[in-house]
Amino acid sequence: MSTGPVLALLGRLDQPGVELLTTARRVAQGLGARLEAVWLGPLADDDVTGLGAYGTERVHHLATGRGSSTELAGAILSLPERPTAVLVTTSYPARELAARLGVRLGGGVLVDAAQVEVVGGRIEAERTSFAATWGSRCAVLAEPAIVTVKPHATSPEPAAAPSSPEVVPLAAGASDPRVRVVERTERVATGRPDLASAGVVVAGGRGTEGDFSLLAELADELGGALGATRVATDEGWVGHELQVGQTGVTVNPVLYIGAGVSGAVHHVGGMRAAQHVVAINTDPDAPLVQIADYAVIGDLFEVVRAMIDRLRELR
Repeated sequence: MSTGPVLALLGRLDQPGVELLTTARRVAQGLGARLEAVWLGPLADDDVTGLGAYGTERVHHLATGRGSSTELAGAILSLPERPTAVLVTTSYPARELAARLGVRLGGGVLVDAAQVEVVGGRIEAERTSFAATWGSRCAVLAEPAIVTVKPHATSPEPAAAPSSPEVVPLAAGASDPRVRVVERTERVATGRPDLASAGVVVAGGRGTEGDFSLLAELADELGGALGATRVATDEGWVGHELQVGQTGVTVNPVLYIGAGVSGAVHHVGGMRAAQHVVAINTDPDAPLVQIADYAVIGDLFEVVRAMIDRLRELR
């Protein structure tokens, strides 16, 4: 591989952001390359300091924000040096960008990667497929490597020697005349983390009978996100943006709690990669109970209330 920079794309120094920087720095060290960042949106002095704390040597600041994948890909292509690797936290926009960069740079694309490392001068990573029932180890054979990294796949670790990164402006690339944004709908702010990248997800299903108030309370106690099954969203109990599953959001939390969730195949496909699964259900034979690390058989309202009370006692 060449010694162009390793780029980390981010716009916030939240948990997934510092995890990405940690992974990107380790990749850069393994390749003998510099770690640089492409920062999307407003950039404060504290952000620059935080980026330096994780070993970033240069920050390319795209002040206009993410924009379309075409504009962001064009911005990266305009950099003075061709990158050796580009890393970004997994999301639907990230996968779209990765595909576009792979085509325009002639690189190798690896999505939903975990345990990213450099072996023999090439980037390798573990990933799961088929609703997290199959595991594989993949190597990127073409340069540059375009990798989307799953959140919570590594523990954040600041650099041993912080740097003082240089900040340089970056202009968006040209838009694609074949693509036009016709409408944007802002998500309602809940104060909870983004469902796709949350470390804790509390999900409810048919067993809630439409009452998600206690689950929301538990999610807030744990600093997590609220999720739901397709049945719950189809019934209109919560918004479709909370649906976890193959046709909804794929989550990769450290802790997933499913309350009143039977565990249909399409739902399990979206949460099977969770590191720890807790099921709360009255049916001991429910599919989610069978795959859970911990199961509580009982009325979800009684169990969740007891959990909330105990958490508050511990605090």
